[in-house]
Amino acid sequence: MFDHHCTACGKRELIFPSQVTGLTNTDHGIVVEFECWCGSAQTMVTGRAAERRPQTTLAA
Repeated sequence: MFDHHCTACGKRELIFPSQVTGLTNTDHGIVVEFECWCGSAQTMVTGRAAERRPQTTLAA
């Protein structure tokens, strides 16, 4: 499970493993393909080769 800011609906949502539709290992990192809760196809690059984003603190 990870959080993602959807480019279609603009919401920050938790993405569960059942929403993941594909994984591709590239030179730039691991490309994770998934479907947002709104139904929009989304991608995210992660892994060691991916550019690191700043840490964010989640409110409790």
